[in-house]
Amino acid sequence: MLNTIDLFVGCGGLSEGFEQSGKYKMLGAVEWEPAPVKELRDHLARKWNMFDADKRVLQFDIQRTDELFAGWEDEEYGNSSGLDALLEGCKLDVIIGGPPCQAYSVAGRIRDEHGMREDYRNYLFESYLKVVQHYKPKAFVFENVPGILSARPGDGSVRIIDLIQKAFADAGYAVLPDLSKAVVDMTDYGVPQNRKRIIILGLSKEFYGDKAEEMVQSFYLSYLPEYKAERKATVRDAIGDLPKLLPLETPITYEGRKLSHSLPDPMINGHVSRFHSKRDIEVFRLLEEDIASGRMEYTKTDTLKELYTKRTGKSSNVHKYYVLRWDEPSNLIPAHLFKDGLRHIHPDPEQARTITVREAARLQTFPDDYQFNCSQTDAFKMIGNAVPPLFARKLANAVYHLLQEN
Repeated sequence: MLNTIDLFVGCGGLSEGFEQSGKYKMLGAVEWEPAPVKELRDHLARKWNMFDADKRVLQFDIQRTDELFAGWEDEEYGNSSGLDALLEGCKLDVIIGGPPCQAYSVAGRIRDEHGMREDYRNYLFESYLKVVQHYKPKAFVFENVPGILSARPGDGSVRIIDLIQKAFADAGYAVLPDLSKAVVDMTDYGVPQNRKRIIILGLSKEFYGDKAEEMVQSFYLSYLPEYKAERKATVRDAIGDLPKLLPLETPITYEGRKLSHSLPDPMINGHVSRFHSKRDIEVFRLLEEDIASGRMEYTKTDTLKELYTKRTGKSSNVHKYYVLRWDEPSNLIPAHLFKDGLRHIHPDPEQARTITVREAARLQTFPDDYQFNCSQTDAFKMIGNAVPPLFARKLANAVYHLLQEN
């Protein structure tokens, strides 16, 4: 087995896939937000029998890298002996993870008045790099959004991807010369969701010598593509078997939460509808029936914007509504799904609602035994930020086979 740590782990989508492969031992993980740390620790103990998960998953700010290695005493993050002590001298084979992507996201840059150029998250890759330089693994896997290829922080004179590529090279790692070729369409790998991500594999030149660059090329040309799925998975494949949640005549209260839809099955974690007003339920049903009947009157941007204005009295530069199609992959499951579910409307006209936490998790290929015992807000956010575990498992297998055969 290969020893690994996961940086910016979130709730552990990438680590989940690496664990599922059965070829890696996760020695540690780092995340600063408390909600995903709690969920990940609970999951690792419950599913993977990591009963020391409270110690193995470090809640800390990775930008404070020296303390991360040596230990800290902190009012916010408590006390820890640090990552070096946790690893106890074990040699790391692979470091995985990806800094938060909001600063590189094209959508995020459009929403921000400064185009995210002044966002501190542009430079979190430097903290990732410091950990790589400290432990010198054979390989690293760096995941992010394709928008990283065009992001220009600061004064806009240099692309962030050029800074990243040079930094990895200076640290002694071979990566693809053209990182635009490292963008992966996850629907090709069986993920039922239109999700593209850049997957940067770096290989140690110190360990592999001149062979490193050739190995990197072969990873993208042959090793990873071997795991492509035979067909695209669909929304129906992912969520079609879940119990229906139907609109109620009168809202009820369930476990302190106001519900507009029927009671969930208590055995299915996270399958609870958001509360929706009568107006929104009517709009959802109209849109769902429009697609189910084949009329397709409300599938164009202009008609959806007009409908939104007519029903709400508000205007929007982008269309607010989108109904998932049963027999296609879902649209992207984003982190900001926690703010607004209108672009993730369930396709069934009977249900007239947006998707649940469990449905979002399934579209992200989280197994049902990954429980989200937190607020809907936190759950949607951490699910949207995650790497789909199904793809992560295939990625883990491809990396393992590349390293073992070389």
